[in-house]
Amino acid sequence: MKKIFFLIPLIIISCKKESKIQETQNTDSLASTTEQTANPEKTDSSAVKMKDSIINNAPKTKDVLRTGVMREVKDGQIIRTVDGEHLPITLGEEFTKDNQELVLKITDYSNPEIKARISTKEKDFNIRFNQIKLPNGDYDGPFGRDLTYEIKNKGEVWLIIGKSNMASGNTKGNFTVSIE
Repeated sequence: MKKIFFLIPLIIISCKKESKIQETQNTDSLASTTEQTANPEKTDSSAVKMKDSIINNAPKTKDVLRTGVMREVKDGQIIRTVDGEHLPITLGEEFTKDNQELVLKITDYSNPEIKARISTKEKDFNIRFNQIKLPNGDYDGPFGRDLTYEIKNKGEVWLIIGKSNMASGNTKGNFTVSIE
């Protein structure tokens, strides 16, 4: 009987430890963000450090974060998902490695035209809209830093942003993407 009283606290403690491990696994995308985040002193004042990751805190981005912008980092590719009902928005991002790419997935897009712009304060930053994926599965591109495109069907639209192979320049730095 004494052994049972001794085992109960151990079981409770071990259960609590497992839940902490699970929480760590759920924040892997935040942890991988930390690895790609530059020195926090170099970020602008619109960025906030949360749980060892940088999240853009620009006024329009605050609204998007409340409504659920998804962010995932895989093999040098940043994937962000935004609901088309929350447009217009401005999202802040940072490339910290060469050949990184941002795939911005806009779900439930129903406007007849999409307008997007990439802005950066970095000098000689080699970045552009490489491709757009339309709701019917067709791709088009490349484009420059400004994009205006007619969307004939409703559905999910992807904006793929990365470096231009036809130009030179720095491929690392901070930038924002504004979408209307």
